[in-house]
Amino acid sequence: MSAEPQRAPAHEPVPGLGERDLRMLDFEARWSGRLGAKEAAIREEFGLSAARYYQVLDALLDSPVALRRDPILVRRLQRLRDARVRARAARTFRVDHREDTT
Repeated sequence: MSAEPQRAPAHEPVPGLGERDLRMLDFEARWSGRLGAKEAAIREEFGLSAARYYQVLDALLDSPVALRRDPILVRRLQRLRDARVRARAARTFRVDHREDTT
């Protein structure tokens, strides 16, 4: 018995997820830990700009169906997304507390 959750193969239909959704989840699972030009791979694989890909991926990560299909991957991607959002917010709302010396 394996502790790893069972994941449906990419070619197997999953109710509530389209073919592109499944391909995106599989792409993210394969890309994990790799270095390289991800934007070029996204454009080649999906025909989308990186910005549009991440918009679609963000919506997919909020889908309960995607979470049921691959909970470990989806939660990892959600954590990464949330960390980026927090880092961006910290940069945006940073206040300079130095005294004005002029």
